[in-house]
Amino acid sequence: MAKSSSSEREQLPPKINILTMFRLGLFQMGLGMMSVLTLGVLNRIAIKELAIPATLAAGTIAMHQFVAPSRLWFGQMSDAKKMWSNHRTGYIWIGAALFAIAAFLAVQVMWQLGSSIYNQGWSFVTYGWIALLAGIFALYGLALSSSSTPFAALLVDVSDEDNRSKLVGVVWSMLMVGIVIGAIISSKLLPAASTCQESAVGTVSLYSQPAQLAILQSSINRLFFILPGVVTGLALLSTFGVEKKYSRYTSRSIVADREDQITISRALKVLTASRQTGLFFTFLLAMTLSLFMQEAVMEPYGGEVFGMCVAETTRLNAFWGTGTLLGIGSTGFLIVPRIGKQKTTQIGCILVALSVGLVIASGFTANRQVLQGALVLFGLASGVTTTGALSLMLDFTAAETAGTFIGAWGLAQALARATATVSGGAILDVGKQLFSAPVLAYGLVFTIQALLMVLAIWLLSRVDIVEFRSNAKKAIASVFENELD
Repeated sequence: MAKSSSSEREQLPPKINILTMFRLGLFQMGLGMMSVLTLGVLNRIAIKELAIPATLAAGTIAMHQFVAPSRLWFGQMSDAKKMWSNHRTGYIWIGAALFAIAAFLAVQVMWQLGSSIYNQGWSFVTYGWIALLAGIFALYGLALSSSSTPFAALLVDVSDEDNRSKLVGVVWSMLMVGIVIGAIISSKLLPAASTCQESAVGTVSLYSQPAQLAILQSSINRLFFILPGVVTGLALLSTFGVEKKYSRYTSRSIVADREDQITISRALKVLTASRQTGLFFTFLLAMTLSLFMQEAVMEPYGGEVFGMCVAETTRLNAFWGTGTLLGIGSTGFLIVPRIGKQKTTQIGCILVALSVGLVIASGFTANRQVLQGALVLFGLASGVTTTGALSLMLDFTAAETAGTFIGAWGLAQALARATATVSGGAILDVGKQLFSAPVLAYGLVFTIQALLMVLAIWLLSRVDIVEFRSNAKKAIASVFENELD
């Protein structure tokens, strides 16, 4: 028995090292770049330069989040079905290539939609372009889900509880690096002040200025061709060989070599066994909704309230991203090991609510430096919250159905981000109807954002990881024993 136990220990994969953590982070860095392109650049151009209504622009882009239920399926698939001899890597690679292609196609349809609105108004053709753009973003979301969900499950597979917060700190720091790099590259490749004619009231489509439109189209098309290609390369580089060397999936799971045991229905039975699953799911919804409600309106906020141009508002992502990078980088190594994951998350949520108040206050000063400082503080608070919450999220998994659990948590976050994108634009439109001053309209969005974070703090106080683990273990034993019987 002793010899057998010793032999099993010798066969365990090595512990993941810091260099490999940073290499895995390259994938998240790529996702950070893509988020700048879609929710930053594309959203800004649609609303401000092409005069597409904010609710419509945000709604079509948010379609990539509304297909989030597919994350459960992709997670379960990566649990059950190997691709190219691995459970996670093949899904990551194929998904990355597909979402890069979809992003480029979305830009081409956006030009057609803007042209149709300007030349034909709200015609049948215009609605057709809207439907096509929404469909492409749905495909983009499916590709993103098929890649990012197995990647998050891979992080569970290659880590242990004692080094998981460090892995989260490194990998999600790289996400912020990607946002900063994406913001800088985008601002360099975008045209300069020639397209910075902002209007305090309303927006005029750039289709009325063909020369400036041609410059903008050339820059945007080049940007959406280069960066998605780079992101696909990063996905390949970051995960090549990692699963084979470091994954503990087979040694942890009692059904890893019995693919017939991991069906979606059985995985869902384990997923729903504990009331803590529902509580944590709801917490993730509220927290993520609060963190990202500003994302769809921040760049228009910079344009309308502070008089910034496209390149300048794109760089706002760099201030927020830098703050978040500092928060994530320090939290995983310094704060979580000292006060724990749940306490860290709670403190971060409180700081987010306070920093959103500073973003509101900056609008009344109309001072760009004040806004930039407020975004750094908001990013710092977001980094603390994100690291704590993600470390908790990876703990809220069961080895046998890690992909399915990650799919569920990804579903909560994606639904929240989709709702945040749409509601941010919709609340802004309502605010503009209620208030003549743009700063008040945007302030309404940020106020609701802060209130949602207060709700998240209350939900977090009811989360109990010990209860979850106890229920999950019983459910796994029950489900798989019953199936074997």
